[in-house]
Amino acid sequence: MKIKWFVVNLLKFEVRMHKNVLQGIVLIAIIIMMISCANRGTPSGGPKDEEAPKITRSTPENYTTNFKGKEIRVYFDEYVKIKNLQKQLIISPPMNTEPTVTPLGTASKYIKIIINDTLEDNTTYAFNFGQSIVDNNEENPYEYYKYVFSTGDYIDSLSVKGQILDAEKRTPDTFVSVMLYERDSTYTDSTVYKQKPKYITNTLDSLTTFSIDNIKPGTYKLVALKEESGNYTFQQNNDKIGFYEGFITAPTDSFYSMKLFKEELNFEAKRPKQAAGQKIAFGYGGDHKSMEIEILGNLPEGFENRITKDPSSDTLFYWYKPKIELDSAKFVIRNKAYVDTLNHRFRQIDKDTLVVKSISSGTLGFEEDFEFTTTIPMQKFDESFVTILDKDSINIPFKTSYNVLENKRQIAFEKKESDSYKITILPGAIQDFFGNVNDTLNFSARTKTYADYSNMRITLRNVTYPVIVQLTNEKEEVKYEQFATEEQLFDFKNLNPGTYYLRVVFDTNGNQKWDSGDYLKQQQAERIGHYPELIDARANWDPIIEFILE
Repeated sequence: MKIKWFVVNLLKFEVRMHKNVLQGIVLIAIIIMMISCANRGTPSGGPKDEEAPKITRSTPENYTTNFKGKEIRVYFDEYVKIKNLQKQLIISPPMNTEPTVTPLGTASKYIKIIINDTLEDNTTYAFNFGQSIVDNNEENPYEYYKYVFSTGDYIDSLSVKGQILDAEKRTPDTFVSVMLYERDSTYTDSTVYKQKPKYITNTLDSLTTFSIDNIKPGTYKLVALKEESGNYTFQQNNDKIGFYEGFITAPTDSFYSMKLFKEELNFEAKRPKQAAGQKIAFGYGGDHKSMEIEILGNLPEGFENRITKDPSSDTLFYWYKPKIELDSAKFVIRNKAYVDTLNHRFRQIDKDTLVVKSISSGTLGFEEDFEFTTTIPMQKFDESFVTILDKDSINIPFKTSYNVLENKRQIAFEKKESDSYKITILPGAIQDFFGNVNDTLNFSARTKTYADYSNMRITLRNVTYPVIVQLTNEKEEVKYEQFATEEQLFDFKNLNPGTYYLRVVFDTNGNQKWDSGDYLKQQQAERIGHYPELIDARANWDPIIEFILE
């Protein structure tokens, strides 16, 4: 019986085992089938699509003549979309009412252009799409596609070519509009301010050369604009401009170069506002150096005023004492030929408090003065209340100077290597415009060794003097400069280590600054020559540079 029981149970166990194995096999088969199905539904990969879309047809056909329609369609062999159309699409001649281009934001196998403007007779129009047309998947661009049609019997085929440079910077801006204004009976020097050009192109984002195509024979003014508004007219406040002197005549084989510059703004005084008690802010645009401010009316006995420049904005502060007991007053603003009268309403608010601020950093260069300023203009400064001690507590002699407009006081003294200095200004040394005096002031400064700096010697060749030799950083901010009226070596001593660009300003009028151009006067900006290489001025290193200018 026990043997029979054992055999029966063994058979049951084998059945269960076979059943479990069978279930396992079925389960594995199901999993394999699921994986297989998933694989069949998943793309197998392959090479990345790097081909641009292709045009299959256009209606009307590209380069159509006697165009009378309002709609254009361009068909492609795959789905396309349009990117950054506002910046990329250039229409020449410009239209007063922009066309409608679709689709935007979605994909389609064609693009549609609806013309919303009245077209001129016997005129060739060109739509340059730049790199705005891309395929839907990888965004491969159909580069610089141009659709051209004429409302007359033929397509105008002349071109004007050239390059864009920058009058001041090493590299020109991108997306520069290059324009031709037809010299006809309506043309004046101010046309560029008020009217769109006859023809236009754009350097886009990677080109410094240009080609204005599909123009008709004629005489034109050639102008370049780096504009903010995108309306193809010159706005002096915001835009940079370049121009070719005189006129050009098409057809021409010449290659034209234009240098962009930002004009110095025409001076304009802005409405004054009360900045603090007995302190009025006069904003302005343009050059403030000849700006005068005069108050009109009956003034208190002993009336005084001072003018200082805001270091961070185009603003002059008009300080006055004693307090004026009036609701309002008129101010006359003069700047060379400019004269304007502005009304100001007084507000009774608190005056500024006297605060003395160091402008210099903790480390002084050997040719650098210690400099400080105050929140209220300085009226008096007593040098006998000032002492300078070096690290050995030796009294250091000094001299002071004062920039009235900028309200900056300089303290000049001889400095030695690896030294430290304590500058003490005792109470009462400074008296401000309102009679406030300072508390005790303590400043400190130190010097490095000569080996911590670099020296640079520059020799110029093929130069007409006067010139300004400048060293700039990579942002083209001037860090060091020297002016010369005749041939000399230019030694820049104790430069902070770093990399510098070298440029030479041909200071034609000898006013020791770079002068920009003026379109209405047809005056180009002063020429600047750029040394082609970045100069490495390392500590304890004295590079010698020979700059041969063209």
